Amino acid sequence: MQEPCEEAKKTDPPVRSRQAGVLLHISSLPSGNLGQDAYQFVDFLAASGASVWQTLPINMPHADQSPYQCLSAFAGNTAFISLPLLMQAGLLAESDLSLEHEQALGLAYQQSVKKSDLAAFNQFCDAHQYWLNDFALYCVLRQHFHLASWHAWDEPYKNRDRDALQAFQINHATAIATIKFNQYLFFKQWDKLKSYANAKQVSLFGDLPIFVAYDSADVWAKPHLFKLDDNNAMTVVAGVPPDYFSETGQRWGNPHYRWEAMQDDHYAWWVARMRTQSTLFDLVRIDHFRGLEAAWEIPTEEETAMNGHWVSAPGDALLAAIDAQCLPIDLVAEDLGIITPAVNALRLKYNMPGMKILQFAFGGDQSNPYLPQNIEENSVVYTGTHDNNTTLGWYAQADEQTKNHLHQYLNNHEPKMPNAFIQLAFSTAAKLAIIPMQDILALDGKSRMNTPGTIVGNWAWRFIWDQLSDQHQAQFKQAVHQAGRSSHD
Repeated sequence: MQEPCEEAKKTDPPVRSRQAGVLLHISSLPSGNLGQDAYQFVDFLAASGASVWQTLPINMPHADQSPYQCLSAFAGNTAFISLPLLMQAGLLAESDLSLEHEQALGLAYQQSVKKSDLAAFNQFCDAHQYWLNDFALYCVLRQHFHLASWHAWDEPYKNRDRDALQAFQINHATAIATIKFNQYLFFKQWDKLKSYANAKQVSLFGDLPIFVAYDSADVWAKPHLFKLDDNNAMTVVAGVPPDYFSETGQRWGNPHYRWEAMQDDHYAWWVARMRTQSTLFDLVRIDHFRGLEAAWEIPTEEETAMNGHWVSAPGDALLAAIDAQCLPIDLVAEDLGIITPAVNALRLKYNMPGMKILQFAFGGDQSNPYLPQNIEENSVVYTGTHDNNTTLGWYAQADEQTKNHLHQYLNNHEPKMPNAFIQLAFSTAAKLAIIPMQDILALDGKSRMNTPGTIVGNWAWRFIWDQLSDQHQAQFKQAVHQAGRSSHD
């Protein structure tokens, strides 16, 4: 017999009223962490009538800081832990705030041990044992091998020899426990922020990369779930074919899933991953959703993504396994790029909103699905995303055909940008409209978050409160209210 929540998930729309939200990653807050600025940002949203805060993935990135290439699909980014909040909790002294971040976190663990205040921490470890033990061991081993990828570690550790790992854990017990404690601190601070946001009628909207990094605890701990050869090396990598963003496609370099192995244990890794997301977020976007129907596989010897091919994926079975868990989270499909009828059918079967980007709407014909009049209700509309230029930057670089089309649409040949674009997004039928913080602040292309296909100069943008003028706040609040998207209505 089907559980009631299963049926509800398929029939109730994830966004049940007209809402507005803002896209801002945690790293883009003035402090870049979960401290006072995060709470102040929630207050800004609530005061504006906006009811959704969307972030990028909050996992631990590699050195390039990309939140889409992380050390774990589960672990939170400990750089987001607020040291002042730890001081308020009695885990740090004021003098500790000037220490290097990881050193300060180590002191917080030592202080908890001294206080014998580890009951909640032990409960956390039990609740997250599916991934936490392997992740902590992986992190300490990675430090031991001078940050080398796990594939370059000594053979016993690379191949997870049981005796070698057991001896290593005994010899590095404190370092491993500290890694676990850091995760406990991250999840605890996040939970408090989420509770605060929800109490202010603000939902947290996360982002789930469909693939994981090869150098990650996930691939090291469970190599049988990924398409690797007998030496645990990749033979194919993920990406997308040539598209709007790149003439040669995008070669992401992530390993592909061995779906038949995942099916054998009823997609336990994915289910555990989504269960973790459900403790962190109210909604979550599945990045590159079309990869659940078919994914672009590129031979490792290819330098670009041009010479790949599509390989089918069991998205229906996977989503059914997740759906059966009745998790308290709603899913959104990132369905940009090459979308087939089969991908649309999969999204619609699970009643997941798709994404519409206004920067893609103009310069073509009336059949463009991103044109405001073509945007259906069960959608999330954006002026642009983290992969787009800011609206001011886009408008400055747009060709004459695109600008003329937009001007005709707005019936205004000198529109005030980006406000005109924000109002246009809010005017659509889409139940949820998300505006990047850069557009609220009317910033140009110098404040772009990411340029796909490049590896330098991304993910570093951060705003300061002085940029959010009274005028910016009033304009945004008015736009939210006039479009009937205010949580105050």
